[in-house]
Amino acid sequence: MFRLTVRDHIMIAHSFEGEVFGPAQKLHGATFVVDLELARPDLDENGIVADIGLVHDVLRATLAPLNYRNLDELEDFRGRNTTTEVLAREICERVRARITDGALGEEARSALDAVKITLRESHLAWASYEARLRP
Repeated sequence: MFRLTVRDHIMIAHSFEGEVFGPAQKLHGATFVVDLELARPDLDENGIVADIGLVHDVLRATLAPLNYRNLDELEDFRGRNTTTEVLAREICERVRARITDGALGEEARSALDAVKITLRESHLAWASYEARLRP
């Protein structure tokens, strides 16, 4: 299995509900390093998993509506704790939708097996979510 990873980052604000979150129940900021990983069994005729420039464009466009935002104010997250795990799944599903809609081209859409998002809160803690692109 071949894998390609591109990286970007987002800066957000949010708060959590629940005693388990301690002081993070109050509004606070976070900066996440975001890794988008694509997997496929074979390389294409050009010897690549996907066009790195296009992959980075997809990631940046997916993150743009979240960057420098208070997630507590966004309708998509109302009533949800935007934990690192929840955000990893949400970003992954948004990337998957873009790929399915052809943002990386038809060849990549039909050949890619999986997409994975890893959100790194720090050098000590991160969470990932992976979704299949093909059955």
